Amino acid sequence: MKIFILLITQLLLVGSLFAVEMKKGAHMPAIVPISWLKDEMKNPNLVIIDLRTAEAYKAGHLRHAVNIPALKGLFDSKFFMPKLDYLKKTFSDAGIDSNSLVVAYDNGDFIWAARFYWILEVLGHKNVGILKVGYGHPKLVIIPSSTQKYLPKPTEFVPRVDSSKVQTKLSTLMAIDHKTIIDGRKVAAYEGKESTAKRFGHIPTAQNYACTQNYQVTKNGNEMRDLSDLKSLYKDLDKSKEIVLYCDGGAEAALNYIVLQELGFKASVYDGSWLEWGNDANTPVENPSDKK
Repeated sequence: MKIFILLITQLLLVGSLFAVEMKKGAHMPAIVPISWLKDEMKNPNLVIIDLRTAEAYKAGHLRHAVNIPALKGLFDSKFFMPKLDYLKKTFSDAGIDSNSLVVAYDNGDFIWAARFYWILEVLGHKNVGILKVGYGHPKLVIIPSSTQKYLPKPTEFVPRVDSSKVQTKLSTLMAIDHKTIIDGRKVAAYEGKESTAKRFGHIPTAQNYACTQNYQVTKNGNEMRDLSDLKSLYKDLDKSKEIVLYCDGGAEAALNYIVLQELGFKASVYDGSWLEWGNDANTPVENPSDKK
């Protein structure tokens, strides 16, 4: 009897330890509900990143949020992903390491938080999500805010690059007629009526799914749509085919990347996007406006 009780006690102990490990490795939501963030605010592994401008951050931000202005921190001078050494230092200074649960937010455009999310995943960090609403949304009132700059304890961010999540101009060219290509820009850009590059139109065979369809615009601020609603938006896409995403400069495409990944698709982002493709006279372009 004593042996039996001892065995049960040991099993319960192992079970409790396993439960702790399961909790540590629990899946972090890609689109983070405010309630989840509220519950984790005292978690020592939580890192909050504010992608807005330094001026906006100074005026007010979520407590203990680290400011990484998107246009300065997530792009180089040619609008590509910054060099690895730069990102390693930036993320180390922000207090991110392999144990971090990282939540990113912006002003409600979501594309800057999404760009940050995608870059972290490219560098091998999986525990990252974007906040379901932008800063200033009334629902965020339950999260403490501050006007004091937060300086976290620096860590050692170790990149483990996953090149399968990044596409180049050449690999995107080879994807035409072989993979699904999605243009995340607004309809006017896709149809060749406006452009941030010298040429107008879109990459041949590309389908247009503007990233703005992933969220709702309300008088109180923007809010990401539930995945159950978004599932119907992308229902016509073939899950057996890989998806290459692009936009103007790799931020809008990153928002589509998050949603499609959560819906079970295998997606990657063409970092150069239209700014590279549309300014290269040697790449093929389809311009519906020329046919009218």
